[in-house]
Amino acid sequence: MELSNIMSTAPTIPAKVIVVLLLCKAITLFPNIATAMIAEEKRALLQSTWWNGNNFSNDPCEWIGISCNNIGRVISMRTPILTHQQPLLADLNFTAFLNLEDLDLRGMGLIGMIPTQIGDLRNLTSLHLIGNFLQGELPSTLANLTHLKFLDLSRNYLAGAIPSPILNLPKLEVLNVSQNKLSGNIPYIENHINFEGDFSHNMISGVLPRSLCFTPQMCRIDLSYNNISGNISRELGKMQYINLQNNFLSGKEKTRDSFKMSESTLHIFISMDISLAILIAGYIIFKLFKRKRESKIERRESKNGNLFSIWNFDGKIAYEDIIKATEDFDIKYCIGTGAYGSVYKAQLPSGKIVALKKLHRGEYENPSFVKSFHNEVKMLAEIRHRNIVKLHGFCLHNRCMFLIYEFMERGSLFYVLNKADEAREFDWRKRVNVIKGIANALFYMHHDCAPPIIHRDITSSNVLLNSRMEAVVSDFGTAKILNPDSSNQTLLVGTYGYVAPELAYTLVVTEKCDVYGFGVVTLETIIGKHPGDLISSLSNTCTESILLKDVLDPRLPLPSRQDARDVILLIKIALACLKPSPNSRPSMQQVTQKLLFFKLPLAIPLNNISIQHLVNQDLQII
Repeated sequence: MELSNIMSTAPTIPAKVIVVLLLCKAITLFPNIATAMIAEEKRALLQSTWWNGNNFSNDPCEWIGISCNNIGRVISMRTPILTHQQPLLADLNFTAFLNLEDLDLRGMGLIGMIPTQIGDLRNLTSLHLIGNFLQGELPSTLANLTHLKFLDLSRNYLAGAIPSPILNLPKLEVLNVSQNKLSGNIPYIENHINFEGDFSHNMISGVLPRSLCFTPQMCRIDLSYNNISGNISRELGKMQYINLQNNFLSGKEKTRDSFKMSESTLHIFISMDISLAILIAGYIIFKLFKRKRESKIERRESKNGNLFSIWNFDGKIAYEDIIKATEDFDIKYCIGTGAYGSVYKAQLPSGKIVALKKLHRGEYENPSFVKSFHNEVKMLAEIRHRNIVKLHGFCLHNRCMFLIYEFMERGSLFYVLNKADEAREFDWRKRVNVIKGIANALFYMHHDCAPPIIHRDITSSNVLLNSRMEAVVSDFGTAKILNPDSSNQTLLVGTYGYVAPELAYTLVVTEKCDVYGFGVVTLETIIGKHPGDLISSLSNTCTESILLKDVLDPRLPLPSRQDARDVILLIKIALACLKPSPNSRPSMQQVTQKLLFFKLPLAIPLNNISIQHLVNQDLQII
């Protein structure tokens, strides 16, 4: 019976019968509606050009980065394999994905503004747009995402104030908008019981209020590197964590990470030569079996011990040194935050200054973070090189984890390149030396270590600089030892924009993956920003019209003739490292040989050299 006929005869049919007939009609229509919605989702995916349907199954649920529910609707969308064009975030028709719960488009090189239609994704619980080139203001429609728990928009170029409705989404637990150009007033969090917000490295201004959160004991806020003024109140000391470093504040910072632990359950294990490590391991095992506290260790020179002297080794003493030097990890010693954990600067009794990377309390329960810490200790305890960060010691307790490194005064290469004053001081000679330092570290890892070690995340953020602008490679949490008897297939890790393209479809890690990352960082160092646009253009003939002088960092004068030779050689090597085929890329041994012995003739003036000329010029690297 047609629905129109049912309605026309409704007065003579009992209401219950009408309801049953309507339900039956809806059930018959549902498969057609679902099929139409699935088709609309597929159409939207293909129209975005982020996925090429000719290279995949006809079913989008089998495409890389796509997950679906049991009726075939898209519920998760992760970084796809891109075409060569630089994508717009607006290329994706968000209104087609009303069932979407997880949207992760980190590091895709997305440009443009965040479209208002993103607010239509009412079922979204996590949104990650980290490390793109997004501009403009945050759309107020983000406040429509009432199920959102995790929002990460860090490392973009977003501007304007943060709309307060976004800050107070009812289920929001983690908000990261660091490393943007956001301004406006200092945020206040009203409705959250548990909240973690990173607003660092922006242009937020105004007078610091007495309170930042309605429930300060459950609130963690990072406002470092902004333009905040005023006095620090006692109320802020009630917060679980707050970072106010590098603002324009007055008064002593008393706020800190509130987590404390028992000293009697903690041991510090110091990195050392293998032979000494064996002796110490035997000592620790003996101590655990006997359940006695070592009381006969000679305490030379200082009662507080010396973290760097094996003869004064004592876990409790070393831990006390750290606690005293940081005042129990007081926030005033915090110099930065990373993907996880915070970094502190501390001066030990010996006068030695170190950096401490410490997990946050909530991160102890995350197996991936704990695994990364253990992996970093394993790698750095076995390798020694002047261009690899030195691990002095570590604490791997199940309730407190931190690593102790040499302190690098100038911070990361990414930080230096993104600060105008720092970048102008970072002249061509220093940039050339930094790149050579990175190359030396990778050569050592690939060719002097047996078996070879692959870093897997070579980025400008993971290159640190000391006071002399000398480089060390850091962050070995995802490093991997190559096994000659294994396929070396792995999960896709690393930072998008630095990851070798073959990893997206083979998941097989080789030394050439690091070579690709080295090529990206080399170009980034020379041109002063991530070279995403330049890399995208390499497959096009348009590089003939791109002059080298137009891509060099404009904050520096053009290099002198001697520096120009080195800069041109580095760009030529970087372009070779970025070839799509890993077999066409040079090894790090070949790279370092060219840096040592090859003299590139400057046959034509720098002003006349094009990128295409350098792509075609034969250096006989391979």
